[in-house]
Amino acid sequence: MQMPSSISTRLQYQHKSLLDIIDGLSDDQVHQEVIPGKWSIFQHIAHLSCYQHVMIDRIKKILDGDAPILEVYVAEEDPCFPEICNKTTVDVMRELLGTRKSMAAELNGFAEYDLAKKGVHKTYGEMNLVQCLNFFLLHEAHHLFAIFKLAAQLKAVATV
Repeated sequence: MQMPSSISTRLQYQHKSLLDIIDGLSDDQVHQEVIPGKWSIFQHIAHLSCYQHVMIDRIKKILDGDAPILEVYVAEEDPCFPEICNKTTVDVMRELLGTRKSMAAELNGFAEYDLAKKGVHKTYGEMNLVQCLNFFLLHEAHHLFAIFKLAAQLKAVATV
């Protein structure tokens, strides 16, 4: 099993759409709670940054183990989340982009044997590494879409 181009391409570039999505927003807007009780754009970005590290840890477990159990991830329970929420938007973006660059480069060099290794997600069951990466990217895309909608609301208000 080779790394599908749809996954390798998204690993390298999908997250970069974030730069275009938030372009033109002030830091105050990025931190603004647009929908009361829901995450701001910044919190979504912080979550994506933290979740990359969760995925890196999962990949290591899959490579080292015999179908390890992958726990359900809850952002609010991740000690990384409040820590990264105390950083600046620029620092979080730099962290997200830098980590992804390294992550994508390493993953795109994996052998077919490694890509076929499996983990067992507590909710979604057994998945090989390629399926885990697809899950990761789909999860990221969900947050990028949420950020897109929040940014559009902020930009619409700013033009009125």
